[in-house]
Amino acid sequence: MFTDFFYTLKSFGVPVSMNEWHTFLEALEKGMAGSSLTGFYYLCRAVLVKTEAHYDRFDTAFASYFGDIDTPEGLPEKIWDWLEREIPAIEVTEEMRRNHRQLDLEELKRLLSERLAEQNEEHHGGNKWIGTGGTSPFGHSGFHPGGIRIGGESRNLSAVKVAGMRRFQEFRTDETLGIRQFQMALRKLRQFTTRLDGARTELDLDSTINKTCDNGGWLELAWERPRENSLKVLLLMDAGGSMVSYSRLCNQLFTAVNQSNHFKDLKVFYFHNCIYDWLYHDSRCSLSDYTETEYVLNTFSADYRVIIVGDASMAPYELMRPGGVIDWGLYNERPGIEWLERIRRRFEYSVWLNPISKRFWGWTEGAFTIKKISEIFPMEELTVEGLENAVKMLKSKQPAGKV
Repeated sequence: MFTDFFYTLKSFGVPVSMNEWHTFLEALEKGMAGSSLTGFYYLCRAVLVKTEAHYDRFDTAFASYFGDIDTPEGLPEKIWDWLEREIPAIEVTEEMRRNHRQLDLEELKRLLSERLAEQNEEHHGGNKWIGTGGTSPFGHSGFHPGGIRIGGESRNLSAVKVAGMRRFQEFRTDETLGIRQFQMALRKLRQFTTRLDGARTELDLDSTINKTCDNGGWLELAWERPRENSLKVLLLMDAGGSMVSYSRLCNQLFTAVNQSNHFKDLKVFYFHNCIYDWLYHDSRCSLSDYTETEYVLNTFSADYRVIIVGDASMAPYELMRPGGVIDWGLYNERPGIEWLERIRRRFEYSVWLNPISKRFWGWTEGAFTIKKISEIFPMEELTVEGLENAVKMLKSKQPAGKV
């Protein structure tokens, strides 16, 4: 019955498995959704949504499938007059709540058309006509799960209306929401040292509580050696050209990385389109201020976590041929792809973050080079979710594609 809804959820990026879907259908058969669209909504979300990061995708899919119905246009003026009058609050009893029939959207639309054609007086507290209070599916200030609110303010939020509010947008991780979200993702990259060395300068709260209890409440402070993050990060960022469109996004990531003061060491270099013999010290990619890529390969230890940020989109010759660098006055003896392969072999903890949405990688301009580079580096979208996936990869060595 709800097969199309299953595919709608999938199309909006809600990762619903077949086991979860069958569980949901079993719950429906057992009447766990009650007889309301609201119950259906909450049951569906509870069974099919694994994390709050997917709540907004679910709400968007739900509203798209069931329709975000609010106030219909073109109602006769007399009905607006009836609905806008001051009406005493009408108590909705449990019996009134029970005596309603769940309607699908097509039936609601049909019945509303019939009511508009037939109704000739105002109604309040009923269960059929357009009015206020009561359990009619049309009107306001009453109760009918899944009905159409007309006028007034919502009191008993219908499921479709709740979904349409999209209250969980801030929980999304597949969109870039700001520096704070990037920072939270980077925190998961921490790798602490042991406490074997150094002075005991950090309060050990658990030991303090235990010792104080042993002393009959007489405070005794316990101290321990602080742990420090032993992780070293090498950030390589594409600058200029096609990356200008993503400059704000890259700046957010750059700021988040720089404000993440828990890394033991952080080195940042820039390149243009592809990495060749030179890694620049600022985004202008000026030859007056650079470090040779060969020096980085020979000097930086292999345990650096390498994050490369770029759209990987360029002319094929820029990646595949000697002399592919497009900067005037420069010539690269090694093709760019060879430099990337050498970086990948040296730094096995490495990932590539691409600001282009993944769904475009296969056909956008530069699809050829995106594919080639993704065969060398694990590639993720430059979103919070993509960064979190990249962080997981950076915690263990990754196979180096076809290198």
